[in-house]
Amino acid sequence: MSYQPPYTINAKIIHLISAMSEQVGVVQRDFLDASPQLRKANRIKTITGTLAIEGSTLSEEQVGAFLEGKAVNASPRELAEVEGAMAAYEQLQQLDPFKLDDLRRAHQLMMGGLLPDAGRFRNKAVGVYQGKEIIHVAPPAHRVSGLMADLFRWVNQSDQHPLISSTVFHYEFEFIHPFMDGNGRMGRLWQTLLLAQWKPLFFDLPLESVVKEHQQAYYQALGNADEAVESTLFIEFMLEAILQTLQKNAPVNVPVNAPLNAPVNLHTLKTTEAILHLLRDNPYLTRKEMAAEIGKDVRTIGRAIEKLGKNGRLRRVGSVKAGHWELL
Repeated sequence: MSYQPPYTINAKIIHLISAMSEQVGVVQRDFLDASPQLRKANRIKTITGTLAIEGSTLSEEQVGAFLEGKAVNASPRELAEVEGAMAAYEQLQQLDPFKLDDLRRAHQLMMGGLLPDAGRFRNKAVGVYQGKEIIHVAPPAHRVSGLMADLFRWVNQSDQHPLISSTVFHYEFEFIHPFMDGNGRMGRLWQTLLLAQWKPLFFDLPLESVVKEHQQAYYQALGNADEAVESTLFIEFMLEAILQTLQKNAPVNVPVNAPLNAPVNLHTLKTTEAILHLLRDNPYLTRKEMAAEIGKDVRTIGRAIEKLGKNGRLRRVGSVKAGHWELL
């Protein structure tokens, strides 16, 4: 292998991979039977998060409403971004993360409504700006094709753990900045696709929304990696983001060694824990529906929800009729 991206595997990275390997097994059990509503809610989180990093002002409620065909008060560009992102993520399972042509096709899906040359590498110089200050100058346009070919050869042949190789790809992709626009969202999408080849549950995990929660740290990690001329610091950041995503989506009150698909008796759980268990499968449940499932009255459910909210474990996203619950 001639091309070798520079990075170092340190003790922190090894520790994070070890922690994630255990966490993946726990989350994977839960996602084997994930409801369509949960998958849909996570997809909305993913799209909202990845576009918000690029400056979109749309909320999860607005993105969800638009995808349901409802009128949303937003700019044509923001709506086109949602359409493009949904088109790309819907095709994710049909894309091969090790084929350069598939990456071009994904960019065409993602940016087709925004760029006339979507799916084609840039032919101009580009830089990344923070305000009026340029913080990254990408390689010259004439080098893009060769650099991308090298990157895909490396990721095809790499024997590194997918958690590392997918993150190194993400960083190197952002460094090359192969397209005129859409590089950030494409880098995040492609890391998700690479991770999903290792564990398919990553198709349904909203990693991008967690990155959005730490947006400044994300940019700082990219900048620090540029200054260090290697991606170690970015690997550390992304592994922490992936671990946090897994922890947020871990089953509630289920031990690590619980049998696969073991039934949970809601009547034996505290009301708050029973609510969290129900909402992890279906975040669109009403208080009345929760009361019926748990065997409590609606007022008891209401008090438990209020307690979860005060403790920072649950919040309502959107209206009473059209919104959903989000576990924190």
